[in-house]
This record gives sequence, C-alpha cells and structure tokens, in this order.
Amino acid sequence: MRLVAVLGYSTWRGEELHPICADRLRAGEQAAEGADAVLLSGWARRRHRPSEAALMRSAWRGPDVPLVVDDDSRTTVGNARSVAAAARELGADEVVVVTSSWHARRTRLLTRALLPHDVRVSVVTPPPTRPAHLLAREIAALLPSRLAVRIRRR
Repeated sequence: MRLVAVLGYSTWRGEELHPICADRLRAGEQAAEGADAVLLSGWARRRHRPSEAALMRSAWRGPDVPLVVDDDSRTTVGNARSVAAAARELGADEVVVVTSSWHARRTRLLTRALLPHDVRVSVVTPPPTRPAHLLAREIAALLPSRLAVRIRRR
C-alpha cells in the first residue's frame, strides 16, 4: 500500500494557496500516480479561514485516489506524526512525502523516526529553490530534530 503525503506551507498573509504549497501540490499530483491514498496536511493559520489541507483538496488535479485531509498539523513534527498515523491506519508499506527541497532532510528524518523500519520512506520535491531565510530556519531546526530522534530511539 503506497501513501503519498503532501505537506502544506503558508504564511500569515493571504487566503489562497501559497505558491510554495502550490508547487508541492503539483509535485504531489505527479507522485500520486499509482498511489493508494494521498494525505494533504496543513492547518489554518487564521481562524475562520480554510486550512492549507482544505485549500490543497480544492485545488487537487491529480489521480482519482482517496484524499485524506489533516487540518491539524502546524509543524514539521506534527506533519510527521500525521503521516505516521495515516500510514499505520492504512497499512502502508511505502510512504512518499512531498515537500520543498530545503525542507526535505528534516522531513525525512522525522517521518522515518516515527514509522516502523519495514516501511519504505522517500521524499519528493518540486524543482529546488533556495530561499535564504527558509534555509537558515531549516539549519537551525535540524540539530534539535536529530537530537530528538536519537533520544527517542534509546
């Protein structure tokens, strides 16, 4: 069973799908060919607004597969937990996570840590981008993520 998980992205501004999230969604639509289900993950940064997951569901133009909407995940850790829970519930033996290139390493690390070892995990990204402020944030978040994974494995 193959699960594809598309991680949302937004800022405090705007009420529509952020361009970074739209790029992830397009990559997810391609990755979903042959998938058994797709998880769309991301919260609403503002009350009374649609969540990133709901916006992605509305914009979905990929294959006709079951779409699972997770509008609660606010962080990469939350996304990884949601992906792992969906994979367990669906009995997935393969998980493909779709995110941005600058976010891929931490996403894979956290998702891999929460899934059984016999589940294959891969990450798909849209064409690489290198926004300096987001790269800096990822570098700052990667060390604590690695430490958390090591502590959890003990």
